[in-house]
Amino acid sequence: MKSIKQMSTLKKKAGFTLIELLVVIAIIGILASVVLASLNSARKKSRDARRVSDIKEVQLALELYFDKNTTYPAGAFDAAIALVKTDGFLPTVPDDPLGTGAANVYRYCQLTSGTSYHLGANLEENNTSILSGDRDLPTGTCSGGDTIEGVDADGCADEASRYCYDVTP
Repeated sequence: MKSIKQMSTLKKKAGFTLIELLVVIAIIGILASVVLASLNSARKKSRDARRVSDIKEVQLALELYFDKNTTYPAGAFDAAIALVKTDGFLPTVPDDPLGTGAANVYRYCQLTSGTSYHLGANLEENNTSILSGDRDLPTGTCSGGDTIEGVDADGCADEASRYCYDVTP
């Protein structure tokens, strides 16, 4: 039979010390925060890609509406796009991936008595490859509908930390 001294020595060598456990937990915490930060950036880029896709889909539907009616619809985004949907050019009205709220809506206005329009969405990331290809139309050009500030850094309605992606025909 083993002595008590030998058994207590074996017990001490079998486990981890409190310091070792705390170091491992700290390392896991740091790695988890790095992964979560990367995922957050990827989610923002994914939502921005969906916004650009939605705007292009609405833009195509507006062009089809114009071909049929020789004018673009009047009103803000919801009213104008409802007309486009009623005519069968848009199967569903797209919503911003983050839902509702001033910074999370698509914006639309009719320009020059229905012969043009201005359409915009707020992006979360300052993606220069996407924003360099948009219109950047200044404020005050709308004859009806939502007000859109087309400058990239302002957001479409002067929202902080948003970037306006805007298009015209």
